[in-house]
Amino acid sequence: MTTTSFLPRSAAAPPLDDDDLLSEILLRLPPQPSSLPRASLVCRRWRSLLSDPAFRRRFRIHHRRSPPLLGFIDANQGITFQPALDAPDRLPRGHFSLNLDDRYMTLGWRHGLALFFLPIPLQVVVWDPVAGVQHRLAVPPGFGFHPLENPINGTVLPAAGDIDHFQVVLVSSDGKQPRRALARVYSSETGVWGDSISCPVPLVSMVHIGEPAVLAGNCIYWLVSASNILEFDLERQTLAVTLLPAQVLTSRNRHVSVIRVEGGEMGLLVVSGFIAQLWKRETDSHGDVSWSIGRTIELDKLLPRNSEKEPPNMIGYAEENNVAFFWTVGGVFMVHLESLQLKKLPVTGIAYRYYPFEIVYTPGIGGGHEGVEVVRHLWWTRWRRYIRQLFS
Repeated sequence: MTTTSFLPRSAAAPPLDDDDLLSEILLRLPPQPSSLPRASLVCRRWRSLLSDPAFRRRFRIHHRRSPPLLGFIDANQGITFQPALDAPDRLPRGHFSLNLDDRYMTLGWRHGLALFFLPIPLQVVVWDPVAGVQHRLAVPPGFGFHPLENPINGTVLPAAGDIDHFQVVLVSSDGKQPRRALARVYSSETGVWGDSISCPVPLVSMVHIGEPAVLAGNCIYWLVSASNILEFDLERQTLAVTLLPAQVLTSRNRHVSVIRVEGGEMGLLVVSGFIAQLWKRETDSHGDVSWSIGRTIELDKLLPRNSEKEPPNMIGYAEENNVAFFWTVGGVFMVHLESLQLKKLPVTGIAYRYYPFEIVYTPGIGGGHEGVEVVRHLWWTRWRRYIRQLFS
């Protein structure tokens, strides 16, 4: 009879006792402002892991493609943050604010970064409200400014795969005949503006001030006139002009916005009265462009009715969350363009434009929670017990 002997083996550590594995689990918490502060209340060990700056940076990188819509920036009277989330993720009104001494124009917001244009000193300002940092950049040569002949627009975006650096794309018109659109890109990593890029544009086209850009795929899009879209390809570093659909061009009393559609591609939201149509652009193998209507939304059945029967006014769009902002007589509403979920915002008055504040925000866990309402909750204890059971 053969006897098989077994050497003693050290027992494997429970999964949640392994810091590396626990970090990977916590990394997948929802990217809401309350997630890390609430999880830090489970025990001292979790608190230590979650307060580590290296973990918090990994958390922001992990969720950078799906940042929550924390609220919006009301630039109608100053530059002030307005919350959109409910407790415990709700940040207080005015949590972020900025006073620019000079006359300024808001060009856009993306991933928590803002871009402003100062026409008198010919500068653009990149503002990071979470870090409390401003970067002032001189407008590059060739970008003179005239509101009608050569207005300036632009956008800011994080550098590809790098949350520590950013890029600024400025676009304008040379004001000459035949007219050409101009673009230049600034990189915070190199600290310099790239070469000038241009393309011909129709005579009637001009870059409208304050019309925010939309990032879809590797391209940035601006609605530059009543009939044209300016497209900047970040990868190829090229400019091109696309004509709006003929049916949209012939319609009256309509508001057109560039948006993202299914698949992350560029599309249009055309609002006329109480009807909103989502248009999708398609390009065939020969490079020919065609447009089709993907969906029609009856806003009068979605938004609360008002006795004045005044149609809603679209005042903003959040590209990462696919949410449109509508002003109505009854208030301001957020509408998710895919699910059609509706939410009324706690704001009053008439607004021209709201700029979305979409960012993975990780408030402090140390002495305070930077305004986030944090409540110890039994759910975390149950969640921890559930994870232990999964790996037991």
